[in-house]
Amino acid sequence: MPSLTRVEATARGAAITVESYQVDLDLTGDGDLFRSRVEIRFRAAAGTATFAEVKPVNLLAVRLNDRDLDPGTLTDNRLPLADLAATNTLVVEAEMAYSNTGEGMHRFVDPADGETYLYAVTFLDNVQRIFAAFDQPDLKASFTLTVTAPPQWTVSSNAEVAANPSPGRWEFAPSAPLSTYFFSLIAGPYHVRRAEHDGVPLGLYCRLSLAEHLDADAEEIFTITRQCLDRFHELFTERYPFGKYDQAFVPEFNAGAMENPGIVTFRDDYVFRSAVTDTQRELRATTIAHEMAHMWFGDLVTMRWWDDLWLNESFAEYLGTRVTAEATRFDQSWTTFAMRRKAWGYAADQRPSTHPVAPQDVADADEGLRNFDGISYAKGASVLRQLVAWLGDEAFLAGLNAHFAAHRFGNATLADLLASLSAASGRDLSGWAELWLRQPQVNTLRAEVAVDADGRYTEVAVVQTAPESHPVLRPHWIGVGRYAADGTVRRAEVDLDPAVDGGRTVLGELTGEPAAQLLLLNDGDLTFAKVRLDPASADAVALVLPGLAAPLTRALLWSEALDAVTDGERPVGGLVDLMVAALPAETEVIIAEDVLALSRSLVDRYLDPLARSAALARVALACRQLLDGAKAGESLQLAAARGWIAATTDTDLLVGWLAGRDVPAGLKVDAELRWAVLRRLVVLGAAGEAEIAAEAAADVSSTGAERAARCRAAVGDPAAKQAAWEIIVRDTELSNRLLEATAEGFWQPEQVELTAPYVERYFTEMPAAARRRTSWTADRVAKLAFPHYAVAQPTREAAAALLARDDLTPGLRRMVIDADDDLRRALVARTAVAAAAA
Repeated sequence: MPSLTRVEATARGAAITVESYQVDLDLTGDGDLFRSRVEIRFRAAAGTATFAEVKPVNLLAVRLNDRDLDPGTLTDNRLPLADLAATNTLVVEAEMAYSNTGEGMHRFVDPADGETYLYAVTFLDNVQRIFAAFDQPDLKASFTLTVTAPPQWTVSSNAEVAANPSPGRWEFAPSAPLSTYFFSLIAGPYHVRRAEHDGVPLGLYCRLSLAEHLDADAEEIFTITRQCLDRFHELFTERYPFGKYDQAFVPEFNAGAMENPGIVTFRDDYVFRSAVTDTQRELRATTIAHEMAHMWFGDLVTMRWWDDLWLNESFAEYLGTRVTAEATRFDQSWTTFAMRRKAWGYAADQRPSTHPVAPQDVADADEGLRNFDGISYAKGASVLRQLVAWLGDEAFLAGLNAHFAAHRFGNATLADLLASLSAASGRDLSGWAELWLRQPQVNTLRAEVAVDADGRYTEVAVVQTAPESHPVLRPHWIGVGRYAADGTVRRAEVDLDPAVDGGRTVLGELTGEPAAQLLLLNDGDLTFAKVRLDPASADAVALVLPGLAAPLTRALLWSEALDAVTDGERPVGGLVDLMVAALPAETEVIIAEDVLALSRSLVDRYLDPLARSAALARVALACRQLLDGAKAGESLQLAAARGWIAATTDTDLLVGWLAGRDVPAGLKVDAELRWAVLRRLVVLGAAGEAEIAAEAAADVSSTGAERAARCRAAVGDPAAKQAAWEIIVRDTELSNRLLEATAEGFWQPEQVELTAPYVERYFTEMPAAARRRTSWTADRVAKLAFPHYAVAQPTREAAAALLARDDLTPGLRRMVIDADDDLRRALVARTAVAAAAA
């Protein structure tokens, strides 16, 4: 089906004004379909023509004003509307299909108890899977919803329930003006918890089978919600504008959450059924704060078109992290941002698919969807943090509040925001925006240091470089930290202006000062730039890192080490040495978790099998030391245990943990940890279908089904791989989550020889597989199923042959281009290791 283009949206936005939607949904049928009726009132220039969008199974009736239209005129998802009047009423009745892909009206039957749950996902252009609409962000209107459903169900939507005229019938009050992609509802026997804060009704929803787990955490979730709401009310003059604030944890959700006004939907993985680390609790808190930030950035003031999606996501990412740090117990959320989110942003910005934070043009809605990545989120948030450091917080917030006042319940652009910020700060931001928002790629800041015989600096310079493909130098306001052997620090902030010094900034104030043991650029993490230490500082990291008190500083040093290895500037072996030296002393859970995850990825791809095996044994040793030193029952113990499980080859001890033997005191081998242990045993060839079936029988939850699917795909025999591959490339009946779990489990670095025949099959069969599915699911499965451990030149040649075809979906093309670039990096690293060994 054609994706709406910017040209079409601009023309339609100029031609019509949508006033209201009256939506009536009948969800009582037992089959795969539900009934939909919508009445749309809109204005237009008399005699003009336009179109609405709808994706029905059966289009039953269409009436425009006083005339019936032929349903047969529907072409793909376009319903042509000709000879419009000045005021118009369009009525469309249809039978629509439930989905199993997390798009449109998703239906889920809980394997734990057989109960059925529905929820609506209208992002990005999926409202048309539920009812006919003018589906673009700048045609806002009020929605009035009526739902017919089984009377024992709970139904909630963007607005409050206005009436229940009869059992099984819900009538909702008119919503505030919303973009079509914000319409949502949930329906089913949801468990509900309610509260109130500062005049705002609060609600939490989840499946009945998760009720006890939501109840256990409800007060924590309500507390975070209250704290964030209070902080946003302190920051913004506009109070929360959408009445009630429901948070629904729904099954098989694709994203982390969606900012539907009045009823935010979250993936129900955030309802923890097993022990979790503090990082996972913090992630839930920042997600709550992120979605609440959207109530202002995205919902109250919405981008006009998808080229300005950064006005939604970058701001929500920045404010979500900031408010979490300022208002909740998770006061180290900027450390998590530096360690995890920025790594995502740096990786995305260096790939061939890089794009500006605010592109000049996004041709259609599908391209907009592909730009929901680490650039639009993490890089954009980092750029905003840099802007705040430059402008000052008072001017920044004054500009935001002026922006809300000027565009309340409307749409806005980059130019609109810059105008508000420039007026509030007294600075012209056009040049800053051109460098930071309109130009892609990332700068690198390197320290050049000269020291005399007395151990004093004779010169310290910061040298800024940019890749040849994007030779753009930017102004940076950064911290420079000087760390002594005893961990003491002296820190200054420096303005780097390449327009003045050409990208080499001499820090004259350091001349003659005693040389620090370690000099760290971008200390405090105020800018978005890769950092490289001078050689003496790099040599000192292993000695200094364990004694540093500030978690953010430790995170920045780990990130520098990981990035240098990723770029092939340092060997993987050196990173493993650093892990052995410093990881056992780490106390911050997010740092331990991400160092283990990111290092493991590099070990698995950048080393040949023999070198990988030796490195992995050392990683397992570092994990075991961290585990042995962690306090019983605390978060760090669980993080260390997970890291050890993923790295160890000690199958006897793993089997013992499943049986309850030799488990460290305080560590509970609950459902999630059991699945982690079993998956590792499966990969190592020490467990198979019998053990998976037994574990699945003991865990009949939907999460258990996903974990079982991932384990089955990881079984190391030809029949299991063939069965999993058929699911990956052909199955359209399984849900999005089960498909993803199968794709995630298929490739294992321990099974390179077994899976070798599937490398070529991926490039041969994935194009047809991508066309069988909706774009979100197809792209996600294609990414997870890419043969990322087949690090060899023939894999790159097969990728090149695939990319030469002209029948690829845009999402598959972009994913393969980027995955191939990751293979290129891994091959460079392996070549360097081989050369050093020779």
